Amino acid sequence: MRLVIGLLFITGLLRASEGPLERAQERYNRTDYTGAMALLGSPESAHSLELLGQCYFMQGEFKKATEYIQKATTLAPANSEYMDWLGRTWGKRAETSNILAAPGYASKARQAFEKSVELNPKNNDALSDLFDYYLEAPGFLGGGYDKAVAVANKLAVIDPAEAYFQRAKLAYKKKEYQSAEAHMRQAIAVAPHEVGHLIALARLLANQGKERESDAVFLEAQKANPNAPQVWFAHADVLIKQKRDLHQAKLLLEKYMSASITVDDPPKGEARRLLKQVGGV
Repeated sequence: MRLVIGLLFITGLLRASEGPLERAQERYNRTDYTGAMALLGSPESAHSLELLGQCYFMQGEFKKATEYIQKATTLAPANSEYMDWLGRTWGKRAETSNILAAPGYASKARQAFEKSVELNPKNNDALSDLFDYYLEAPGFLGGGYDKAVAVANKLAVIDPAEAYFQRAKLAYKKKEYQSAEAHMRQAIAVAPHEVGHLIALARLLANQGKERESDAVFLEAQKANPNAPQVWFAHADVLIKQKRDLHQAKLLLEKYMSASITVDDPPKGEARRLLKQVGGV
C-alpha cells in the first residue's frame, strides 16, 4: 500500500511539474484539441505556435492552421517537421478551395514538402508527404511518377518497409494491382507489426473482391495489434462499403466509439457517420 501511495504521489508531482505546453501536447495526442488550445492561449514560441496550428488543422480550420504554422516556420526556419506541417496545411487548402485558388495553394504545399526534405533528408513523414504529392499532383503543378519513384528510392535507404508501401501506392495508381499487392506484402514482411500496412493490404484485397483474404488480414492485424482502434474502424468501413456482415461492422464501430483514440486514428465523427449507416446511434 505504501508503495502504491508513493507511486501515486510521485506521478502527481511529475504532472504538476509539467508546463502548459507539455499538458497541451498530451491533450492534443488524446484528440482533445479544444483543451489543448485553451492551455496554449496566445502562444509565442515556435513549438507552441506549431501545436496550435496542428489543433486548428485537426478541427478542419486550415486557414488558421496555415497562419500559425507559418509563424512557427518563421521563428524556426530550419525545423523540418514544422515545414512538413506547413505543407500539409497548404495541401488541405488546395483540396478544399475553389478552382482558381487551388493551384497556388498546391504549389506552396509542394515547395514546403521539398523544403522539409531538404532540411532533413531522413524525415520519413516529409518524404512520404512529398511522395504523395508527386503521385497525385498533375505535371503542371510539379507532380509526376518519376519524381515519386525518386522519393521512394530515398525512403528505401532509411525505411525499407515504407518504401515498399509507397511503391505499392504507385503501382495501384497505375492500376498494376498484382504489383501493388506484392509490394504491400513486402512491406509487411519487413515490418510485420505496422498496422497501417496491414490495413492497406486488407483494403486492397477487398477492392479486388478477395473478401476472405481481406478478412484474414484484418484478423492478422487485430492479433498483432489488439489495442489498435484504427483496425476496428477500417474493418467496419470495408464491411459497410461491401454491404456485408453489417452487424459485425456495427459492433466494431461501437467498440471504436468507446475506445480512447489518438491523433493517428480516424476522428470519432467519421465513426459516428458510419455507425448511423448500420442503425447505430
